[in-house]
Amino acid sequence: MNGVSLIQFLIHEQRKTPLAKGGFTLLLNDIASACKAISHAVHRGALAGNLGLAGSENIQGEVQKQLDVITNQIFIKALEWTGHVAALASEENDEIIQIPSAYPKGKYLVCFDPLDGSSNVDLNMSVGTIFSILRAPEGVATPSTEDFLQAGVNQVCAGFCIYGPSTIMVLTTGNGVNGFTLDGDIGEFILTHPNLRIPPDTAEFAINMSNQRFWEEPVRRYVNECVKGVDGGREKNFNMRWIAAMVAEVYRILTRGGIFMYPYDTKDPGKEGKLRLMYEANPMSFIIEQAGGASSTGRQRILHIPPKSIHQRVPVILGSKNEVERIVNYHR
Repeated sequence: MNGVSLIQFLIHEQRKTPLAKGGFTLLLNDIASACKAISHAVHRGALAGNLGLAGSENIQGEVQKQLDVITNQIFIKALEWTGHVAALASEENDEIIQIPSAYPKGKYLVCFDPLDGSSNVDLNMSVGTIFSILRAPEGVATPSTEDFLQAGVNQVCAGFCIYGPSTIMVLTTGNGVNGFTLDGDIGEFILTHPNLRIPPDTAEFAINMSNQRFWEEPVRRYVNECVKGVDGGREKNFNMRWIAAMVAEVYRILTRGGIFMYPYDTKDPGKEGKLRLMYEANPMSFIIEQAGGASSTGRQRILHIPPKSIHQRVPVILGSKNEVERIVNYHR
């Protein structure tokens, strides 16, 4: 199917489920439309006056960039009117986002980070959008926050869009992982990376080394071994990468293997981790596992974590299966 459009791919998959009515396919098409608009806003950058700070903070206490606000509004406006969504949850909003009464509601809940890695925006480096789709409970007309608090194994779809030299959407519906590149000439995502698979072994790791003094011993041990390579007991030497955008780190792992870590540390003892469970860790873990990799906090599989809040933070260790399992064993 290499070379087909995203909507053709989705319709082909939909036909494998005879009772499907098409609402899920249309929702993914809505998300693709939002990502096209976000890609345009990101790539316009300074030409459209989209760079710099917005002068506000989000619920995380993080200073918002102008593009954080712009992309959040693009995503909400693209989905709220379509009739395919029951409610939304965004990194940039304190509470869940209800669908206006003027619009019909669908049967899906969408969690999203509209602009992952926004600290890279002013540096002209890769950023992206992450999303997770859950089913809304049957018979619930107005979903509550509690309706969103489902473990990651309940996701019906997860994906991200990376806005780099080309715009690429990576998607899983629980049947493998595929990548689609945006063809600007025709305005369509085209299947260019079918059946992405992560090799079980790697010689590359990604972690913020500036936090080393705050790590727990299992992570410190693992990274020290990687840094020393063959001189530290490993069978090979390792390279280190750090882009400070989860979408870019995960995309690199999907295309050539590797391991990404934002582990628990004591830098801020009041936080359980750095990355958000519902719209960062869960969707990325779903994608990584569907591509043959593994994802853990170091102590438990991320997709099994019972969520406590929309903005809950967790440690994240994901990527090539054998390396993730090595760190998990060190935690044991």
